[in-house]
Amino acid sequence: MKKELKAQVIESISAQLKAYPNFYVTDIAGLNASQTSKLRRECFQAGIVLNVVKNTLFAHVLESCENEEIKSLKETLVGNTAIMYTEVPSAPGKLIKKLQKEGFTKPVVKGAFVQECVFIGEDKLDMLASIKTKEELIGDIIALLQSPIQRVVSALENASEGKADDEKIGSAKPAAEAPAAEAPAAEAPAEEAPAAPVEEAPAAEAAAPAAEAPAAE
Repeated sequence: MKKELKAQVIESISAQLKAYPNFYVTDIAGLNASQTSKLRRECFQAGIVLNVVKNTLFAHVLESCENEEIKSLKETLVGNTAIMYTEVPSAPGKLIKKLQKEGFTKPVVKGAFVQECVFIGEDKLDMLASIKTKEELIGDIIALLQSPIQRVVSALENASEGKADDEKIGSAKPAAEAPAAEAPAAEAPAEEAPAAPVEEAPAAEAAAPAAEAPAAE
């Protein structure tokens, strides 16, 4: 490769690293044309940029980075190397796991630089696929903070509804018992009925002798 072309490739790789905060170092050797086409199509749909690179040129770019930790990825630059650039940390990991379920044996993760951390080894795939974005983490924190508040509000609402039901029941009971309390008043006339004849009988007897007295003379 000519020196001018190498400079262009190095500049292109550097621009990609600046444009994307996360990247995976993978091996895609052995994929046939159909599989390679599917991989590229899936990457495009997931917002992943897939580029095959020369190990020496990518190592040169890593060496020029100010981040000392990222330089440790140079040890992964062996054999075939394809870089998967992404804005979503877990996107390449999830895609690789999806393809594995469909029978793909590649890509294989050799390393990754995600959220300013270095991961080395194929065994880190599950961890990489489960990494959440900052937005997702913030959403989880907000949900955790809101959950106790929602429980308190729900408890207060239930308590308020229970109190209202108790008040309704309490006000309904005296109204139902009122007729029973008035029932004895209806029996009062029955007690006074016998008293009227008893009081009038002596008055009738007293008037009889008074009328007979002049007849005796």
